[in-house]
Amino acid sequence: MANLLPARLDELLLLGAHCDDIAIGAGGTVLELCKAYPQMRVTALVLTGGGGERELEERAALGAFCSGIQPKVDVLDLPDGRLPDRWGEVKRQLQALRERTEPDLILAPARHDAHQDHRLLGELVPTAFRRHLTLGYEILKWESDLAQPAVLLPVAEPMLRRKVELLFEHYPSQHGRDWFDPEAFTGLARVRGVQCHERYAEGFHLDKLVVGVSGARSLAAAVSAEGVECVYS
Repeated sequence: MANLLPARLDELLLLGAHCDDIAIGAGGTVLELCKAYPQMRVTALVLTGGGGERELEERAALGAFCSGIQPKVDVLDLPDGRLPDRWGEVKRQLQALRERTEPDLILAPARHDAHQDHRLLGELVPTAFRRHLTLGYEILKWESDLAQPAVLLPVAEPMLRRKVELLFEHYPSQHGRDWFDPEAFTGLARVRGVQCHERYAEGFHLDKLVVGVSGARSLAAAVSAEGVECVYS
């Protein structure tokens, strides 16, 4: 097992149903990627929270997580908790995003997520981005929907600590939530780290991966009980 990520990463696409989803589910990974690929472009689309305090929090947070890259961030004002009622608009926004981006990697909610907003976005991403590597991040919450991810991305301890610091610095509106807790964020990362022989890691779900052996980038794959774990080389 080595590295799932492309040897060349020019454009990263971050998708979230709510402000803070991306940072909670994949903040450590974003920090690691921005360090490893400082010249890449980062585009983010968040479906709810636009026009108020939450949008300001999100823009500041993603700017800090992508320090030095200046991500392009769009925060819409679709209704929180009611995204399935706005299926057509979510689909339209994703299709419009597809027409102006060509991401090498997409980080989005996992398709099995029990929250209806997360789940809808996770289900619609592959209908717009059909030929793109998409990793579904996990969000610890009240619903018992955590599943074992097939993809584990190690996060260095300083990066994990930085993730938690940025979460608490940039999302003060969430401080009263019982799930917004440093032990929760660190604890899940520690479990995922144990599962890949690292101190900390973030887990992702992978629905499909095309495996090839020719061209500029070749791919090696190892099949496990949880699915296919692959490396670009």
